[in-house]
Amino acid sequence: MKIVVLAGGTSTERTVSLISGKKIFEALKQNGHQVVLLDVYLGYDGDDYEQVFESDRDWTGGIEQIGEKAPDLEAVKKLRKDDARVFFGPHVLEICSMADIVFMGLHGANGEDGRVQAVFDLFGIKYTGSNYRGAAISMDKGVSKGLFGKHGIPTPQGFILHKGQEITGKIEYPAVVKTCCGGSSVGVYIVENEEALGEALIQAFTYEDEVVIEQYIKGREFSVGVIDGKALPVIEIAPIQGFYDYKNKYQAGSTVETCPADIPQELSTQMQKYAEAAFEALHLSSYARMDFMMRENGEMFCLEANTLPGMTPTSLLPQEAAAIGMDFNRLCEKLIEVSLKS
Repeated sequence: MKIVVLAGGTSTERTVSLISGKKIFEALKQNGHQVVLLDVYLGYDGDDYEQVFESDRDWTGGIEQIGEKAPDLEAVKKLRKDDARVFFGPHVLEICSMADIVFMGLHGANGEDGRVQAVFDLFGIKYTGSNYRGAAISMDKGVSKGLFGKHGIPTPQGFILHKGQEITGKIEYPAVVKTCCGGSSVGVYIVENEEALGEALIQAFTYEDEVVIEQYIKGREFSVGVIDGKALPVIEIAPIQGFYDYKNKYQAGSTVETCPADIPQELSTQMQKYAEAAFEALHLSSYARMDFMMRENGEMFCLEANTLPGMTPTSLLPQEAAAIGMDFNRLCEKLIEVSLKS
């Protein structure tokens, strides 16, 4: 097959996306496909774009490891040789139109929020992951929380706050502040008092104009991948220090990850059922990953859905797939398979 692995972009998860894209690209090449790795924002400048699938170009050159901080997006935008306001880089849509399918390695805004998927639908381009509706719904944590509540899926209590809006209700501390549409824990803050809340809101509003303030759940953190509506084994994430933030997600040795999670079978089964229910409630298709917190007494809460889970060397979905005997290369093929039929 001719496959474009689409990565990069202009979200705070740009670097994570590029590492995911590189790993996916290498696996699909090993599987015998004709593969092109494209940065959706920087595109391909060459006039020979119609022959890219036959090119021997080093598509992964220059992709660096994930640092402790989110990327400098303004510096990235300065690399564009044409109109930096246009999200799709040179020849991206033309090359994607030549592919049998686009493997979505994008993360964060303009990748997981459904906008790229909607464009691809209009161009008749096939892609991996959920359609634009499920992606858009899931990306907005405020909307997701409402649907979780409606479908009986436990989730932390909270509310949406818009930039410039005053808080009218009482907040119990500690609390969590997080951007509505962010990812990789960028723009997520745990606050202990009103002063810290104010500082967190200032920071969060530098990313977006809408945030969620919700109750802090003290306990253990888990995640459950769902492929084609069926849950994978539960994985537990235990950061060595702090919480599962950007650094702990991607720096090797920062967390202890256990799959299958060391919890009673009945709790594991219940969490998997909630993950499958969330998948359906959010109108998702193909695959996704749900994040959970669980208190010491076994009470669990679904936090959010990730419609394009990370595929980096430390990512959770590949570890869950490995627990059922599916290696990374086979996982990539499986995600293409379920996406083509959905």
